[in-house]
Amino acid sequence: MATLDRQATTLALAHALSAAERGLAVIPLSRTKLPALRSPHRDDPDPAPGRPPCRGECGRFGHGVHDASADPARVRALFAAAPRATGYGIACGLPPYHLIGVDLDTKAGTDAVAALRGLARRHRFTVPATVVVLTPSGGRHLWLSGPADVVVPNSASRLAPGIDIRGAGGYLVGPGSRTERGVYAVAPGTAHLPPAPCPRALLRLLLPPPHAPGQRAHPPGDRSGESLVRFVLAAHEGQRNARLFWAACRAYETGIGPALTTALTLAATTTGLTEREARATIASAARRTDRRP
Repeated sequence: MATLDRQATTLALAHALSAAERGLAVIPLSRTKLPALRSPHRDDPDPAPGRPPCRGECGRFGHGVHDASADPARVRALFAAAPRATGYGIACGLPPYHLIGVDLDTKAGTDAVAALRGLARRHRFTVPATVVVLTPSGGRHLWLSGPADVVVPNSASRLAPGIDIRGAGGYLVGPGSRTERGVYAVAPGTAHLPPAPCPRALLRLLLPPPHAPGQRAHPPGDRSGESLVRFVLAAHEGQRNARLFWAACRAYETGIGPALTTALTLAATTTGLTEREARATIASAARRTDRRP
């Protein structure tokens, strides 16, 4: 098993370096598809009120997608610090492509591919030929290029059941990564393609709806729930579940719970919780607020 893990790590690094050559910023991932490096601040005391959490300013690794880089030397250093990494993530929203990932799921009878076709018909856009990555569970990731001046948020099943969006602050599992379910692979005939520009009609669907004059976004001043994610990231041992539960309750109370689940889960695992613990806590918050997890 140790030999297989070393081989998987070597292959993951090779694929990550290949992606970096294309200008894509990458981070090492574990078999669970989560960042392979734990936060260096997991045992730190709470930061001063109003002070934002560290996003790598300390110079150490372990800040999730904020560690992502296309510099080969840094990529090698990241993987050297994560000897059990078996995959890599590609950060979305960064130059040169400002990548937008359209994650089409097929689990539990969901046909997200058909749902995307239906959206294309109703909103009159064509899904362009682009890089397609096949997932071990039978889904697929479409890589699209976004405008440099537009921030696309992450969302889960907001467009349609089974369609998740990876935008700024998110990442896609890169082809060649080995996870608990299997290996991610580029679909035949798409490896040579650059990420296609996101159709304008689809881009409009990906952006948060505008608020009427005088109407407050939720949470106040934060449509994406970024402040809630920061609150979870600032947790240290003894506070992690409590902070995650509080943030998840606020997210579901304000209607952004489903869209924020992935970001909250990632933040919680960065502080030291397991993915199972994080998802159980978020589901409990959803039930507490009488919302669907």
